[in-house]
Amino acid sequence: MTSDHKDRQWIFYKDVKGVEAGAGVIRKVLAYTDSLMCVENSFEEGAVGAMHSHPHTQITYVAEGRFRFTIGDEVHEVAKGDTLCKQDGVKHGCVCLEKGVLLDFFTPMREDFVP
Repeated sequence: MTSDHKDRQWIFYKDVKGVEAGAGVIRKVLAYTDSLMCVENSFEEGAVGAMHSHPHTQITYVAEGRFRFTIGDEVHEVAKGDTLCKQDGVKHGCVCLEKGVLLDFFTPMREDFVP
């Protein structure tokens, strides 16, 4: 299964193919609709999520690992169980300090993440 599974009720992880989202980062688009999207990003230690902004509100849940995040002018180290809220238009990025996984939730969905 590719990321063409919009509006499906069931998304089985084993069927979702990952794509390289940057050096050391694999992105898997999971369940999504026009208004909401869930995305898993797996990071190797040292991988960088470059500073960027977008017109989507984003909540990130740290499922595994440790990261140094910048949101706007603030920088914090986060670890498993922490959550971050990134309002639309606010610049943000991260560096992976210890191999990990981030779950991102976007509203509305990221059209640039699907074919």
